[in-house]
Amino acid sequence: MANLQISIGCGDYDRTRAIHDGRVAVEGCNAVSVPLGPEEVFFRSFRHSAFDVAELSFSSFLIATSRGTCPYVGVPAFVSRAFRHGGIYVRRDGPVRRPEDLRGKRVGVPEYQVTAAVWVRALLEDDHGVAPSEMHWLTGGIEEPGRHEKMALDLPPAIRVEPIPQNRALGEMLLAGEIDALVTPRPPLCYGQGLGEIVRLFPDTGQAAADYFGRTRIFPIMHLVGVRRTLVEQHPWLPASVFKAFSKARDMAMASFDNDAALAVSLPFLLEEAAHTRQVMGKDFWPYGVAGNETTIEALLDHHHRQGLSPRRLTLDEVFHPSTLEQVKV
Repeated sequence: MANLQISIGCGDYDRTRAIHDGRVAVEGCNAVSVPLGPEEVFFRSFRHSAFDVAELSFSSFLIATSRGTCPYVGVPAFVSRAFRHGGIYVRRDGPVRRPEDLRGKRVGVPEYQVTAAVWVRALLEDDHGVAPSEMHWLTGGIEEPGRHEKMALDLPPAIRVEPIPQNRALGEMLLAGEIDALVTPRPPLCYGQGLGEIVRLFPDTGQAAADYFGRTRIFPIMHLVGVRRTLVEQHPWLPASVFKAFSKARDMAMASFDNDAALAVSLPFLLEEAAHTRQVMGKDFWPYGVAGNETTIEALLDHHHRQGLSPRRLTLDEVFHPSTLEQVKV
Protein backbone atom coordinates (compact mmCIF):
# COMPACT_ATOMS: atom_id res chain seq x y z
CA MET A 1 0.00 0.00 0.00
CA ALA A 2 1.32 3.44 -0.90
CA ASN A 3 2.29 5.83 1.85
CA LEU A 4 -0.07 8.64 2.78
CA GLN A 5 1.00 12.06 1.47
CA ILE A 6 0.82 14.71 4.20
CA SER A 7 1.99 18.26 4.84
CA ILE A 8 3.42 19.44 8.17
CA GLY A 9 3.43 23.10 9.21
CA CYS A 10 5.49 23.74 12.32
CA GLY A 11 8.15 25.96 13.84
CA ASP A 12 11.80 25.06 13.34
CA TYR A 13 12.85 24.17 16.89
CA ASP A 14 15.54 21.79 18.11
CA ARG A 15 12.73 19.43 19.13
CA THR A 16 11.13 19.47 15.65
CA ARG A 17 14.23 19.77 13.45
CA ALA A 18 14.60 16.03 12.92
CA ILE A 19 11.14 16.04 11.33
CA HIS A 20 11.93 19.01 9.12
CA ASP A 21 15.25 17.59 7.90
CA GLY A 22 13.91 14.07 7.36
CA ARG A 23 15.81 12.22 10.08
CA VAL A 24 12.44 11.28 11.62
CA ALA A 25 9.51 10.21 9.47
CA VAL A 26 5.86 9.79 10.33
CA GLU A 27 5.31 6.06 9.85
CA GLY A 28 3.14 5.24 6.85
CA CYS A 29 3.54 8.76 5.43
CA ASN A 30 5.53 10.81 2.99
CA ALA A 31 5.65 14.30 4.43
CA VAL A 32 6.28 17.72 2.98
CA SER A 33 7.52 19.71 5.94
CA VAL A 34 7.13 23.50 5.97
CA PRO A 35 9.04 25.32 8.74
CA LEU A 36 7.20 28.54 9.57
CA GLY A 37 6.88 30.92 12.49
CA PRO A 38 3.99 30.07 14.83
CA GLU A 39 1.88 33.13 13.98
CA GLU A 40 1.80 32.22 10.30
CA VAL A 41 1.11 28.54 10.98
CA PHE A 42 -1.77 29.47 13.31
CA PHE A 43 -3.28 31.92 10.86
CA ARG A 44 -3.11 29.58 7.88
CA SER A 45 -4.29 26.57 9.88
CA PHE A 46 -7.31 28.11 11.60
CA ARG A 47 -8.37 30.23 8.62
CA HIS A 48 -7.74 27.77 5.79
CA SER A 49 -6.82 24.36 7.32
CA ALA A 50 -3.68 24.74 5.23
CA PHE A 51 -1.71 21.81 6.68
CA ASP A 52 -2.52 18.17 7.39
CA VAL A 53 -0.42 18.31 10.56
CA ALA A 54 0.06 21.69 12.23
CA GLU A 55 1.50 23.38 15.29
CA LEU A 56 -1.47 25.07 16.95
CA SER A 57 -2.07 27.67 19.62
CA PHE A 58 -3.47 25.72 22.56
CA SER A 59 -5.91 28.48 23.44
CA SER A 60 -7.23 28.91 19.89
CA PHE A 61 -7.55 25.13 19.64
CA LEU A 62 -9.60 25.01 22.86
CA ILE A 63 -11.91 27.79 21.68
CA ALA A 64 -12.61 26.03 18.39
CA THR A 65 -12.94 22.62 20.07
CA SER A 66 -15.41 23.93 22.65
CA ARG A 67 -17.53 25.29 19.79
CA GLY A 68 -17.35 22.07 17.78
CA THR A 69 -15.70 23.88 14.87
CA CYS A 70 -12.04 22.85 15.17
CA PRO A 71 -10.66 21.43 11.92
CA TYR A 72 -7.93 19.59 13.84
CA VAL A 73 -7.73 16.72 16.33
CA GLY A 74 -5.32 17.26 19.23
CA VAL A 75 -2.06 15.37 19.69
CA PRO A 76 -0.19 15.91 23.02
CA ALA A 77 3.15 16.80 21.45
CA PHE A 78 3.82 20.12 23.16
CA VAL A 79 6.28 21.75 20.80
CA SER A 80 6.22 25.10 22.61
CA ARG A 81 6.24 25.68 26.36
CA ALA A 82 7.38 28.67 28.40
CA PHE A 83 7.07 30.22 31.82
CA ARG A 84 5.43 33.60 31.33
CA HIS A 85 6.57 35.63 34.35
CA GLY A 86 8.84 37.52 31.96
CA GLY A 87 5.96 38.53 29.71
CA ILE A 88 4.56 41.42 31.78
CA TYR A 89 6.08 44.82 30.99
CA VAL A 90 5.48 48.10 32.82
CA ARG A 91 6.92 51.62 32.92
CA ARG A 92 9.73 52.06 35.43
CA ASP A 93 8.08 55.27 36.64
CA GLY A 94 4.53 53.97 36.28
CA PRO A 95 1.88 53.02 38.84
CA VAL A 96 2.46 49.24 38.64
CA ARG A 97 5.24 48.07 40.94
CA ARG A 98 3.85 44.69 42.00
CA PRO A 99 1.25 42.30 40.55
CA GLU A 100 -1.48 43.49 42.92
CA ASP A 101 -1.15 46.99 41.45
CA LEU A 102 -2.71 45.73 38.21
CA ARG A 103 -6.20 45.93 39.71
CA GLY A 104 -8.19 48.55 37.82
CA LYS A 105 -5.39 49.15 35.33
CA ARG A 106 -5.32 49.29 31.52
CA VAL A 107 -3.41 46.25 30.30
CA GLY A 108 -2.42 45.73 26.67
CA VAL A 109 -2.30 42.32 25.04
CA PRO A 110 -1.95 41.40 21.35
CA GLU A 111 -5.08 39.24 21.56
CA TYR A 112 -7.07 38.41 24.67
CA GLN A 113 -7.16 34.75 23.67
CA VAL A 114 -3.44 34.09 23.07
CA THR A 115 -2.17 31.23 25.20
CA ALA A 116 0.60 33.27 26.81
CA ALA A 117 -1.99 35.75 28.10
CA VAL A 118 -4.13 32.90 29.47
CA TRP A 119 -1.16 31.71 31.55
CA VAL A 120 -0.29 35.24 32.71
CA ARG A 121 -3.87 35.77 33.90
CA ALA A 122 -3.76 32.37 35.60
CA LEU A 123 -0.64 33.17 37.63
CA LEU A 124 -1.95 36.64 38.49
CA GLU A 125 -5.17 35.16 39.83
CA ASP A 126 -3.74 32.09 41.57
CA ASP A 127 -0.64 33.67 43.09
CA HIS A 128 -1.68 37.30 43.57
CA GLY A 129 -5.47 37.30 43.75
CA VAL A 130 -5.94 39.56 40.72
CA ALA A 131 -8.84 38.29 38.59
CA PRO A 132 -9.11 38.94 34.82
CA SER A 133 -12.29 40.95 35.44
CA GLU A 134 -10.32 43.41 37.59
CA MET A 135 -8.29 44.68 34.63
CA HIS A 136 -9.28 46.56 31.48
CA TRP A 137 -7.82 44.68 28.51
CA LEU A 138 -6.83 46.48 25.31
CA THR A 139 -5.89 44.51 22.21
CA GLY A 140 -3.83 45.34 19.15
CA GLY A 141 -0.43 45.04 17.50
CA ILE A 142 2.63 45.28 19.70
CA GLU A 143 4.74 47.17 17.15
CA GLU A 144 2.43 47.57 14.15
CA PRO A 145 -1.15 48.87 14.03
CA GLY A 146 -4.00 46.73 12.80
CA ARG A 147 -3.75 43.40 14.62
CA HIS A 148 -7.09 41.75 15.41
CA GLU A 149 -8.27 38.72 17.36
CA LYS A 150 -7.87 35.63 15.15
CA MET A 151 -11.03 34.18 16.61
CA ALA A 152 -14.31 35.88 17.42
CA LEU A 153 -14.84 35.94 21.20
CA ASP A 154 -18.02 35.72 23.25
CA LEU A 155 -16.86 36.85 26.68
CA PRO A 156 -18.85 37.32 29.89
CA PRO A 157 -19.90 40.94 30.58
CA ALA A 158 -17.50 41.16 33.52
CA ILE A 159 -14.50 40.79 31.18
CA ARG A 160 -13.69 44.16 29.58
CA VAL A 161 -11.83 43.86 26.28
CA GLU A 162 -11.64 46.47 23.54
CA PRO A 163 -9.34 47.12 20.57
CA ILE A 164 -6.98 50.08 20.53
CA PRO A 165 -7.32 52.66 17.71
CA GLN A 166 -6.45 51.30 14.27
CA ASN A 167 -3.51 53.68 13.91
CA ARG A 168 -1.85 52.85 17.24
CA ALA A 169 0.42 50.09 18.58
CA LEU A 170 0.62 48.85 22.16
CA GLY A 171 4.36 49.36 22.54
CA GLU A 172 4.15 53.07 21.83
CA MET A 173 1.12 53.37 24.11
CA LEU A 174 3.06 51.80 26.99
CA LEU A 175 5.93 54.22 26.43
CA ALA A 176 3.48 57.13 26.40
CA GLY A 177 1.80 55.97 29.61
CA GLU A 178 -1.53 55.41 27.83
CA ILE A 179 -1.63 51.83 29.12
CA ASP A 180 -0.26 50.70 32.47
CA ALA A 181 1.13 47.30 31.50
CA LEU A 182 1.72 45.13 28.46
CA VAL A 183 1.37 41.33 28.36
CA THR A 184 3.12 39.78 25.38
CA PRO A 185 5.01 36.59 24.53
CA ARG A 186 7.63 38.63 22.64
CA PRO A 187 9.67 41.40 24.27
CA PRO A 188 8.49 44.72 22.84
CA LEU A 189 11.01 46.92 21.09
CA CYS A 190 10.53 49.59 23.74
CA TYR A 191 12.01 47.11 26.25
CA GLY A 192 14.72 45.72 23.99
CA GLN A 193 16.06 49.16 23.12
CA GLY A 194 17.64 49.19 26.55
CA LEU A 195 16.65 52.73 27.47
CA GLY A 196 15.48 51.60 30.88
CA GLU A 197 12.03 53.19 30.66
CA ILE A 198 10.28 49.83 30.27
CA VAL A 199 10.99 46.98 32.72
CA ARG A 200 9.65 43.55 33.50
CA LEU A 201 7.20 43.36 36.38
CA PHE A 202 9.09 40.29 37.63
CA PRO A 203 12.75 41.39 37.34
CA ASP A 204 14.25 37.98 38.22
CA THR A 205 12.08 35.94 35.89
CA GLY A 206 14.15 32.78 36.21
CA GLN A 207 13.79 32.64 39.97
CA ALA A 208 10.09 33.55 39.79
CA ALA A 209 9.51 30.72 37.31
CA ALA A 210 11.50 28.19 39.36
CA ASP A 211 9.57 29.11 42.50
CA TYR A 212 6.29 28.81 40.59
CA PHE A 213 7.18 25.37 39.25
CA GLY A 214 8.34 24.20 42.66
CA ARG A 215 4.98 25.13 44.18
CA THR A 216 2.63 24.14 41.36
CA ARG A 217 4.52 21.59 39.19
CA ILE A 218 3.12 23.53 36.22
CA PHE A 219 5.30 24.07 33.13
CA PRO A 220 2.95 26.11 30.89
CA ILE A 221 2.10 24.60 27.52
CA MET A 222 1.76 27.09 24.65
CA HIS A 223 1.34 24.96 21.52
CA LEU A 224 0.24 21.43 20.68
CA VAL A 225 0.11 19.52 17.42
CA GLY A 226 -3.10 19.01 15.48
CA VAL A 227 -4.00 16.55 12.73
CA ARG A 228 -6.63 17.47 10.19
CA ARG A 229 -9.92 15.99 11.40
CA THR A 230 -11.11 14.83 7.97
CA LEU A 231 -7.84 12.95 7.49
CA VAL A 232 -8.15 11.26 10.89
CA GLU A 233 -11.65 10.08 10.00
CA GLN A 234 -10.16 8.28 7.00
CA HIS A 235 -6.97 7.12 8.74
CA PRO A 236 -7.56 6.71 12.50
CA TRP A 237 -4.02 5.38 12.97
CA LEU A 238 -2.49 8.73 11.98
CA PRO A 239 -2.59 10.68 15.32
CA ALA A 240 -0.60 7.99 17.15
CA SER A 241 1.97 7.89 14.35
CA VAL A 242 2.31 11.67 14.40
CA PHE A 243 2.75 11.59 18.17
CA LYS A 244 5.48 8.93 17.87
CA ALA A 245 7.39 10.99 15.31
CA PHE A 246 7.28 14.22 17.29
CA SER A 247 8.26 12.35 20.46
CA LYS A 248 11.26 10.77 18.74
CA ALA A 249 12.38 14.16 17.41
CA ARG A 250 12.04 15.63 20.90
CA ASP A 251 14.09 12.77 22.39
CA MET A 252 16.89 13.39 19.88
CA ALA A 253 17.02 17.08 20.82
CA MET A 254 17.09 16.36 24.56
CA ALA A 255 19.93 13.84 24.14
CA SER A 256 22.02 16.40 22.25
CA PHE A 257 22.27 18.63 25.32
CA ASP A 258 24.73 16.20 26.90
CA ASN A 259 27.15 16.09 23.98
CA ASP A 260 30.18 17.99 25.26
CA ALA A 261 32.30 17.04 22.25
CA ALA A 262 30.40 19.61 20.17
CA LEU A 263 27.73 21.77 21.75
CA ALA A 264 24.34 21.39 20.06
CA VAL A 265 23.37 24.99 20.80
CA SER A 266 25.54 28.10 20.70
CA LEU A 267 25.45 28.57 24.47
CA PRO A 268 28.83 28.20 26.22
CA PHE A 269 27.25 26.92 29.44
CA LEU A 270 24.71 24.62 27.79
CA LEU A 271 25.71 21.51 29.75
CA GLU A 272 25.62 23.39 33.04
CA GLU A 273 22.25 24.95 32.22
CA ALA A 274 20.81 21.54 31.25
CA ALA A 275 22.07 20.08 34.54
CA HIS A 276 20.54 22.98 36.49
CA THR A 277 17.21 22.56 34.68
CA ARG A 278 17.13 18.86 35.56
CA GLN A 279 17.88 19.71 39.17
CA VAL A 280 14.94 22.14 39.28
CA MET A 281 12.44 20.30 37.07
CA GLY A 282 13.53 16.66 36.94
CA LYS A 283 15.09 14.50 34.25
CA ASP A 284 12.14 14.66 31.86
CA PHE A 285 11.72 18.42 31.94
CA TRP A 286 9.93 18.73 28.56
CA PRO A 287 7.39 15.89 28.71
CA TYR A 288 5.06 14.98 25.86
CA GLY A 289 1.86 12.99 26.31
CA VAL A 290 -0.95 13.40 28.80
CA ALA A 291 0.67 11.26 31.51
CA GLY A 292 2.98 13.53 33.46
CA ASN A 293 1.30 16.67 32.14
CA GLU A 294 -2.07 16.30 33.83
CA THR A 295 -1.54 19.12 36.33
CA THR A 296 -0.52 21.61 33.63
CA ILE A 297 -3.28 20.62 31.19
CA GLU A 298 -6.02 20.62 33.83
CA ALA A 299 -4.91 24.07 35.02
CA LEU A 300 -5.12 25.40 31.47
CA LEU A 301 -8.57 23.89 30.93
CA ASP A 302 -9.78 25.40 34.23
CA HIS A 303 -8.48 28.90 33.57
CA HIS A 304 -9.48 28.94 29.92
CA HIS A 305 -13.08 28.41 30.97
CA ARG A 306 -12.91 30.80 33.94
CA GLN A 307 -11.49 33.53 31.72
CA GLY A 308 -14.53 33.29 29.45
CA LEU A 309 -12.74 31.78 26.47
CA SER A 310 -14.39 28.36 26.43
CA PRO A 311 -18.12 28.30 27.27
CA ARG A 312 -17.70 25.07 29.22
CA ARG A 313 -14.86 23.30 30.90
CA LEU A 314 -13.43 20.79 28.42
CA THR A 315 -12.19 17.32 29.39
CA LEU A 316 -9.01 15.54 28.37
CA ASP A 317 -11.00 13.11 26.23
CA GLU A 318 -12.40 16.01 24.21
CA VAL A 319 -9.01 17.61 23.68
CA PHE A 320 -6.81 14.72 22.54
CA HIS A 321 -7.35 11.84 20.14
CA PRO A 322 -7.91 8.62 22.16
CA SER A 323 -5.02 6.83 20.44
CA THR A 324 -2.57 9.35 21.95
CA LEU A 325 -3.74 9.11 25.56
CA GLU A 326 -1.63 6.04 26.25
CA GLN A 327 1.33 4.37 24.56
CA VAL A 328 2.33 0.75 24.17
CA LYS A 329 4.80 -0.66 26.72
CA VAL A 330 7.14 -3.53 25.86
